[in-house]
Amino acid sequence: MSETRKGRRGVRALRRAGLVALAVGLWSLAAWGAARWLVLSRPLERADAVVVLAGSETYVERAVRAAELYHEGRAPLVVLTDDGQRGGWDAAVERNPLFVERAVAELRRAGVPAESVEVLSPTVASTFEEGARLRELAPARGWRSLLVVTSGYQSRRALWTLGRAFEGSGIRVGVEAVEPGRQAPRAALWWLSPLGWKLVPGEYLKLIYYRLRY
Repeated sequence: MSETRKGRRGVRALRRAGLVALAVGLWSLAAWGAARWLVLSRPLERADAVVVLAGSETYVERAVRAAELYHEGRAPLVVLTDDGQRGGWDAAVERNPLFVERAVAELRRAGVPAESVEVLSPTVASTFEEGARLRELAPARGWRSLLVVTSGYQSRRALWTLGRAFEGSGIRVGVEAVEPGRQAPRAALWWLSPLGWKLVPGEYLKLIYYRLRY
């Protein structure tokens, strides 16, 4: 093979490599932007209760953040919703505990006293049902403000849903988004894990559904 032909092949290979690198770079930037757009907080300095929304894949990060808020004095009570989902086998209790039980255990490990933790009933199947249950319960409990903790990628939908649920109620509702990277993958890397594909593209599908349904 002539040196000229070898040179041409080398140039084409470099161009292809450059195009691949450009495509990966553009995809990474777009994927990061799509993930970051989902993360939205509306904090409250003080609330009557911190509410932890159910979420089996990310219950640890939600419980840990709720415990931090409790210890910061942001609310005197931590309330958890229950989606009725169970995790894997736990040899210590010889059964499959509910994820809400695991979340309560995380709160206790983080130093939140048992008398400051409450699990709501009945079970809920969606963020919409969580909002409806909280809207129903808040006046009866005298709650005038709630600080809701959820995972970062769910936070935009949660804020929209809760806004709809509490519209006209006079009850202030804040949302504390857990920054991705504790359990949920970071915004720059979500597309490298199966959980990331479930949390980020899946959340866009849920957003569309909620806007059309509710």
